[in-house]
Amino acid sequence: MILTNNMIINGLSEYSNPQTKLGRLVKSGNFFPIIRGLYETDINRAGYLLAESIYSPSYLSFDFALSFHGLIPEAVYSYTSATFEKRKKKTYHTSFGNFYYRDVPSDVFYLEVISLHEDEHYFKIASPEKAICDKLYSVAPVRSLKRIAELLEEDLRIDCSELEKLNVKTIEELAPLYHSSNVTLLEKFLRKNFQ
Repeated sequence: MILTNNMIINGLSEYSNPQTKLGRLVKSGNFFPIIRGLYETDINRAGYLLAESIYSPSYLSFDFALSFHGLIPEAVYSYTSATFEKRKKKTYHTSFGNFYYRDVPSDVFYLEVISLHEDEHYFKIASPEKAICDKLYSVAPVRSLKRIAELLEEDLRIDCSELEKLNVKTIEELAPLYHSSNVTLLEKFLRKNFQ
């Protein structure tokens, strides 16, 4: 369970120095620090269940979501999330893993985000279509259909059979909101090859 410093301190109010007691409870393994002021009660908690609590509002996307949805063959061991209007990238290195946050356009932030439940945690993750759009938005722009194909298949190692499963209509609706040549080219590439 994720707990804030204040939640724990309020539960320790019978002690003369609740902060000192919290320090002892951390040393004895009752609470595990995530970032300053945030604790987890289970050291084995999967990092992706903590990502939104560390930096909010956010949802899992980019490489983590591409791997989660089976669009890329590699396992991803860091937790990549989308934010908006933060204007800078954030990184947190914790005992639960490495967490990376970067902006996407405000107009698309709340679109195509799925809420999933695991254990007592809910977590938000981009749909497959949104994850690939977010990823393409975050890389250097390309200028041709040939180059977008290379970017997808060679650079990002997106599985071509998985591209066929994407909902092209969803990407058509998202593409203009990104104002990104990469996302526009993705839409054209999918229409040309999979419709």
